[in-house]
Amino acid sequence: MTDNPIKVLIADDESIVRRGLMATVNWSRFNMVVVADAPNGQKAWEAFLLHEPEVVITDIVMPEMDGIELAKRVKEKSPHTRVLLLSCHRDFEYAQKGMMLGASGYLLKTAFEDEELAYYLQKFEEELAGNSEPPPAVRTANSNEEDAQWNAAFYAWLCGFRNNFQGELKLRWETQWFWLNEPHEIILVKIFDSSEQSLSAAIKSSNRGGEYWKYLGDKLLQETEGPCAYIPCGVDRCFYFYRPTARLKVERLLKESKASCPQLHWSSRGPLKGMDGWLEAVQELHRAAELERKFELRVNSWPETVMRSVLLVAENVSEPWSVSDVAHRVGLSRSHFSTLFKKVTGENFVSFLYRMRLKTAQDLLLNTTMTLQDIAERIGMVDGKYVSKWFKRCCGMTPSQYRSGQKGEHFAQK
Repeated sequence: MTDNPIKVLIADDESIVRRGLMATVNWSRFNMVVVADAPNGQKAWEAFLLHEPEVVITDIVMPEMDGIELAKRVKEKSPHTRVLLLSCHRDFEYAQKGMMLGASGYLLKTAFEDEELAYYLQKFEEELAGNSEPPPAVRTANSNEEDAQWNAAFYAWLCGFRNNFQGELKLRWETQWFWLNEPHEIILVKIFDSSEQSLSAAIKSSNRGGEYWKYLGDKLLQETEGPCAYIPCGVDRCFYFYRPTARLKVERLLKESKASCPQLHWSSRGPLKGMDGWLEAVQELHRAAELERKFELRVNSWPETVMRSVLLVAENVSEPWSVSDVAHRVGLSRSHFSTLFKKVTGENFVSFLYRMRLKTAQDLLLNTTMTLQDIAERIGMVDGKYVSKWFKRCCGMTPSQYRSGQKGEHFAQK
């Protein structure tokens, strides 16, 4: 521990968030003290120059100057300052931009647990004290705090942040996870719903509350009578790992669980063997789940050809897709693809594509300060004036009206 406490700056346009962080976090536990808080990026930058804090915790979406620009200025001025990003929206693209500028981590304000914030604060304390060694992956005690640190490191790595998760994974792989060197399968269990309130209700409906993922993990271990491991990923999903011989028992248990929690869904990969295949599979499952949530899809219940076409377009909305382009990419004729797509999804491909573009445009209007022309290019439509007319026809308001009205409502609900 250093002689002088580590100085912390908190930037968020919501006073309740700033006050909450300052009042509920045991800052002295991490040898830290909050020296300033700011309601926007510009005031945060001024406070940074005045106080020179070693840690900056900032919202991404703020007036006058957003958190990404603030992070950029902070890292240019003081490369050793740790920046932790906060946001309510679930599109990690903006957080990844902050990561490329040198941010150390990212938390969802609507979902993160106290242990996740504690993981980052402890990590910052160790690094700033000159001890940049990561916490050991092979743990001698299974404390909740140690598990939370491991889970947070995994989640941060999945979201694209640079950390030592793969190093910790290698150590774990050589000890308690040695059995994953043999064929194994991965299943990602997800709770899908449209709101955080409904999500919490869905988890609680299992009568397990915050222990739901542990309950499923313990049941899997008991039912399969063999090696099994799991890692929670946020509050609404969890990865489970098991041997292929346990597949039928795992599926039966999940179907039984779905009876009491209808929002439960899952997708799987395997058989796999070795760490490289494991890393690729969990990233693929996470990426697909993020696209499902962003565009409100259920692609894992669809035929593989339709699923591939949807994920292809969802990951590349900026491309000027045509039906023929996508049909060719998935190996079908245009007519066969169009017929199959309509039968499976209930709408034709063009309508589906434009619904994706509309959803992306709404997210960009709400969560960024991008111009309409920039947004047009991001959704594969090029002409900003055309997008303005199309958006008004679809939503009954202009993009600027949507941005001002919905953003105000969005912040009021946070």
